[in-house]
Amino acid sequence: MKEDDPAVSERILLKLSGEILAGGAGHGIDQEITGKIARAILDLADAGCSVGVVTGGGNFIRGRDLRSTDRITGDQMGMLATLINGLALRDALRKHGGKATVLSSIPVEGIFETFTPEKAEEYLNRGYVVIYSGGTGNPCLTTDTAAALRAVQTGCSRLLKGTKVDGVYDSDPAQNPDAKRFDKLSYEDVLRLDLKVMDAAAIAICRDAGLPVSVFDIWNPENIIRIFKEPSTGSLIGGISND
Repeated sequence: MKEDDPAVSERILLKLSGEILAGGAGHGIDQEITGKIARAILDLADAGCSVGVVTGGGNFIRGRDLRSTDRITGDQMGMLATLINGLALRDALRKHGGKATVLSSIPVEGIFETFTPEKAEEYLNRGYVVIYSGGTGNPCLTTDTAAALRAVQTGCSRLLKGTKVDGVYDSDPAQNPDAKRFDKLSYEDVLRLDLKVMDAAAIAICRDAGLPVSVFDIWNPENIIRIFKEPSTGSLIGGISND
């Protein structure tokens, strides 16, 4: 945020898939799409938000897909991939005039500062976009869980999760043309129906903290500011009555 920006009205955690940073290539970093995402994040900050970001690492590697590698090693490789994405996004944000930093859950001296809630709070209060990389720092937990955890640790009021589709469906809309889209659903609905929008650990963290999750189509980066202003453009998990 710039010095003359409006006062911060809300703290937001944005969860990005690693694939979006690859654009159409599906692998690596696409500078054009990463730049568009950076601009959209800065628009969110200019709207009065204090913004944290968690990225996946699927544009480089997914630990669960490395069948010839044991789970722990594969997940560690995936955590390192998120560090690369954090650097790429930080660079894009800075090139577009924003203040940004990366806090890593994994100590990497000389490149990153190590995450603590206190350090994140310091940067957020100074108007930085804070990128949380390295997942939770532990294997067997996804970056969705990292996003939920960081959102709760830093006092966010909403978690915005960017996906390949425009919300939560009862089945894969790419495979089932009759898939039903949910406008609103409870945390219990997601767990009971075994919907794959986030893993169960992430949903449980959000449920226990009462943290609403807005799920939206990230392939149009302008949807980042749109979902913040108009939650009905995506699917809302939590933040509703179960009556």
